[in-house]
Amino acid sequence: MSALTLKGLTKHYSAHDKALTDVNMKVEAGEVVGLIGPSGAGKSTLIRCINRLTEPTSGEVLFSNQNLVNLSKSGLRSARREIGMIFQEYALIERLTVMENVLSGRLGYVGFWRSFTRRYSSEDIQTAYALLDRVGLLEHANKRADALSGGQRQRVGIARALAQNPKLLLIDEPTAALDPRTARQIMRLIREICEEKGLPAIINIHDVQLAKQFVDRIVGLNSGEVVFDGTPIALDESVLTKIYGEEDWNLTVQEESSELELVEAVA
Repeated sequence: MSALTLKGLTKHYSAHDKALTDVNMKVEAGEVVGLIGPSGAGKSTLIRCINRLTEPTSGEVLFSNQNLVNLSKSGLRSARREIGMIFQEYALIERLTVMENVLSGRLGYVGFWRSFTRRYSSEDIQTAYALLDRVGLLEHANKRADALSGGQRQRVGIARALAQNPKLLLIDEPTAALDPRTARQIMRLIREICEEKGLPAIINIHDVQLAKQFVDRIVGLNSGEVVFDGTPIALDESVLTKIYGEEDWNLTVQEESSELELVEAVA
């Protein structure tokens, strides 16, 4: 069985505002899928509909042998434990330390009073240290989150999501606020972690070249509909035009390649 299956997933705010229409896709265990498309294509809405941060209008989201769309509030809370979410804006509690932010990924598993007083088991604490070591932030464990750079904050967000011990990662624009070198480091880290843990992931990403380099499969959205679903190597000029509209794609690729070479030279 696929790790995640979407059947006819639709989100219409009104007759004239159709964010998603009849999206059908499967994500296999360990598969990393990149969502690309122009602004307003429905990429973020798709991710948010999966874990019902946005309520779908219709359709099915099949995950862990259940349809998430039909779950009660308590059932959805339980299901969300297994879905790690990584946000563009990091969504950290800035006055808390890096360690405390990572441990907040365990809130779905501890009781109210333990979470309120931030009392975690020794096992949770050791796991958090191991995750911080994995994302390269062990020496920053006791720093406040607001003392970190953008790339470091994104690494905290990754560690926090992994602290949930998820079966699926949903990642919304993880590199949008980062410089090219840091963006590549974050995408490489996500890719490596997914391979290590056999984790499926869906990544909403605006950078086509990053997507082509780091994901297994690309899904292109335009006006809320899937217009491409295939391998990165199949993402040629005609497909990009179908997704984004007319553009001198050869020139775009040359510009992005030049920028990439500059970043690698500096690195």
